[in-house]
Amino acid sequence: MTSNLELAGTPASRSPRRRRWIGAGVASLAAAGGALASLPLLRPRASGTTGTPPATRATGLPDVPLLTHEGRQVRFLSDLVRGRVVFVNMMYAQCGNLCPPMTQNLRRVQQALGARLGRDVFMYSVSLLPEQDRPADLRDYMQRQGVGPGWTFLTGPRTSVESVRTALGFRDPDPAADADIARHTGMVRIGNEALDRWCMAPALAEPQQLLEALMAVDPRTRASGRIAVV
Repeated sequence: MTSNLELAGTPASRSPRRRRWIGAGVASLAAAGGALASLPLLRPRASGTTGTPPATRATGLPDVPLLTHEGRQVRFLSDLVRGRVVFVNMMYAQCGNLCPPMTQNLRRVQQALGARLGRDVFMYSVSLLPEQDRPADLRDYMQRQGVGPGWTFLTGPRTSVESVRTALGFRDPDPAADADIARHTGMVRIGNEALDRWCMAPALAEPQQLLEALMAVDPRTRASGRIAVV
């Protein structure tokens, strides 16, 4: 099994290649059924980008400054991810193609988690257009999408966003494709930072499959049993 995350950042687009790739991802999740412990448990690595702050744990996650939809200053690793079980995806408020259906799908995961969200499981969405997405823009997007409490949307300096995006594997090895925001990745990273266990799944996979992936990285969730999606 390779730990190289470059292949995980395949771009989201409406091309046949994109549809085949997402379809294969969903099919592989469905085939795994309740045994998603077989999903690749990948370790994010440092991006290697010049000027990127050094990683502070073996995961290679950068401790960069970000801004929440509430306008609160946070650091990605120290305040949001360290010691936590997380879902992380990329989006932007003006996206009219992939982002709304991804958000709606993840909202079903949010609803299934119930009181656990914000307590022992955390959801984060990071803006791909931080220069345009102010906290107020993210709040407006959340309101339009009906996002409930416990899910944090993030913006911040471009360097911080790029550092997080690259470290989590939301990138394409083709620089031209990687720079095309219309083809951004339609994936969600699911991880347990305390155990350094990570996997990636299509954000449009069935919510039940995403919760099974959560079980693969989090022994506490696995021990508590299957979470029902309503």
